[in-house]
Amino acid sequence: MKTNINQLTTEGRNPASSNLDEMPIADIVQLMNQEDAKVSQSIQPQLPNITRAIELIVTSFKSNGRLIYMGAGTSGRLGVLDAAECVPTFGTDPEMVQGLIAGGMSAMTVAVEGAEDDAQLGAQDLQELRLTTNDTVVGLAASGRTPYVIGALDYAQQVGAATISVSCNTDAIISQHAQVGIEVTPGPEVLAGSTRLKAGTAEKMVLNMLSTISMVKIGKVYHNLMVDVKPTNEKLVIRAKHMIELATGVSPTEASNLFTASHKNVKTAIVMNLAAVSVDEAEQRLAKAHGMVRKAIQ
Repeated sequence: MKTNINQLTTEGRNPASSNLDEMPIADIVQLMNQEDAKVSQSIQPQLPNITRAIELIVTSFKSNGRLIYMGAGTSGRLGVLDAAECVPTFGTDPEMVQGLIAGGMSAMTVAVEGAEDDAQLGAQDLQELRLTTNDTVVGLAASGRTPYVIGALDYAQQVGAATISVSCNTDAIISQHAQVGIEVTPGPEVLAGSTRLKAGTAEKMVLNMLSTISMVKIGKVYHNLMVDVKPTNEKLVIRAKHMIELATGVSPTEASNLFTASHKNVKTAIVMNLAAVSVDEAEQRLAKAHGMVRKAIQ
């Protein structure tokens, strides 16, 4: 396991940017773009581990468990971001996917001194959430050695919750504290040690897969449409009606009528049309099918 900072890829110097402060702006732009292109490639070898991680999350969701992201700094902020986006995108309860950041929500904008170095704080934050065996905890740390995350993963394992780690170094310490260790290594940053760059992008891409695919597998998606979207503003209302159009083939006017008749629920509207049933029958079918549109229209 890597403990020496000199052994961490995320802390290394990128030879291509050794004269960064003297390079013309256009050259830096091109270099950063070239480096960013390496991120997706670096994720490829970890796809089997990402698949295993998603399987754990889906199992949690099907047991009424939660997905809880834990991290410090950039990693913590990315977890909070992904969790927050699940509510409008998939119509989830805010409790279902949560992001915890070392030092609390104030650390989203201002670093809280020493918070990430406190392993007990990670365990304490999970204790306050009343973690259960049905939950999944994802520890995020670009360096792969953040004490706050390690403490959280250890506590989660004691409770019996599923544990996943995401890091940007090989042989990461946090991988030893999780059932599934995802180690994405996009290489040294253009700005040495600034893991909000490639490492942050890599983590965000992994989180995109973890949450999105898990939601697909619990019925939050029909075909490739986000049919559990919450139409909380004008843009989302328009999107909801358009999804009804796409899923059923009806006209915009018919889609709007279905949207109103279904109590502004996209899934219900689709089932009403495709199964030719009333709003009450559509709601009953969806309840019986655990929200799966395909099963509800059979």
